[in-house]
Amino acid sequence: MSLVRPITRRDIKGPVLYGPIRDDYRHRVIELKRPRRVLIGDRVAMVFENRLTLTLQIEEICRAEGLTTDAQIESEIDVYNALMPTPDSLSATLFIELPADEDPYVALNKLVGLDEHVVLHIGPHAIRASFEPGRSTEDKISAVQYIRYPLSAEARAALRTPGTKVALEIDHPNYRHRVECPEAMRASLAGDYA
Repeated sequence: MSLVRPITRRDIKGPVLYGPIRDDYRHRVIELKRPRRVLIGDRVAMVFENRLTLTLQIEEICRAEGLTTDAQIESEIDVYNALMPTPDSLSATLFIELPADEDPYVALNKLVGLDEHVVLHIGPHAIRASFEPGRSTEDKISAVQYIRYPLSAEARAALRTPGTKVALEIDHPNYRHRVECPEAMRASLAGDYA
């Protein structure tokens, strides 16, 4: 099953049916997320999304907010389908994680413009992230960002090739870090397209 297909209403159980399976389902998705989560430096984390990670988020929101009608659930599905990777793109959620003793306004202000400085390297391919509009301006940035990496056919082929080196880089003037990603992450991302 491709993990980049859009989520439909049939995929969401809703609070009544989700409750009894919640612990087991959450545990399975948390294990799936483990190789898909990458720390880039000391304050940026990224989680690559797929159908299972986004389905869990919808189920959790429906449970927390008591959403039970088809219209309410469909509305959440629409929001999260916009974050779904596609056959020719990867998607991720980027979190700016600030130490508790730092002033968030000052710390986030230093990272304004981050949305032009996040790069995914897949073998020889360097792909700049495309950030969801409206989550940053010229003078402020949200601590949670939704990003997409458009993939050429060659980059997709490289991603599916075992052993291809994958790295994430931030080349922002105030925050420069590069991290080599484990083979388990490459394999997990490639598996989404099986």
